Amino acid sequence: MACRSLNISTSGYYEWIGRPPSRRAVADAELTSTIRRIHADSRETYGAPRVLAGLRLGLGVHVGRKRVARLMRLNGLVGVSHRRKRRGWKPDTATHEDLVRRQFRADAPNRLWFCDITQHRAKDGWVYCAAVIDAFSRRIVGWSISDRITAEIVVDALEMARWRRRPAPGTVVHADRGAQYTSWLFGHRLREAGLLGSMGRVASSVDNALIESFWSTMQRELLDRTSWASKTQLASAMFEWIEAFYNPTRRHTALGNLSPVEFERLHIPAATAA
Repeated sequence: MACRSLNISTSGYYEWIGRPPSRRAVADAELTSTIRRIHADSRETYGAPRVLAGLRLGLGVHVGRKRVARLMRLNGLVGVSHRRKRRGWKPDTATHEDLVRRQFRADAPNRLWFCDITQHRAKDGWVYCAAVIDAFSRRIVGWSISDRITAEIVVDALEMARWRRRPAPGTVVHADRGAQYTSWLFGHRLREAGLLGSMGRVASSVDNALIESFWSTMQRELLDRTSWASKTQLASAMFEWIEAFYNPTRRHTALGNLSPVEFERLHIPAATAA
């Protein structure tokens, strides 16, 4: 009945039934297994572009972008996409000039840092995370997590960055006009360390876009994917995501699909020599 309906021969049908998979089908199956592993290692956050980078740069597999996208689509593998949120924000008076002017690149480490705070809710309350990111490698060089949003949280993140990186005097530290960054305590620590404070314009998150992009990544790849039972659980997850995944592992298109740690390992010796 099937042969008559499809207008094919009976012998052709039985030949198709017993035919082994083609070389292309076998290769696709093997490649799909590798793609699944890379996708799982990314905590199911990578889309086709970063999976492709993992194949080419990480494993040396020469494969086309469209083929990777096709196999991911057929197997229901998708990356985590961004969802916009509207947030109200009332800036304080700036205590520093804008020394960055939306120039988000640095030609060496520890020359330009960006700072900001994010917040997320657990079932038993809010958790706040302050971070310092190096514009050279997109690496989080300092962070602090607390259930209270005070000036101390941003100072603690700055102190961690100073302790880890030992920046020379003159490093620019750019922030928005939040009350924590316009506080006397934060400004005093900057002056004490010989660091140069910088602030964007009123109501312009674009002036701090580098670290805003980092928060967006954390939001969609970690925070919005789980319901957090407690502040302790959420704080631990933030810490683990930054230190065990984002800095050493997560690929960045702006870094040639290297992680911040890999990028620094390849480029800091050359930058230091220069």
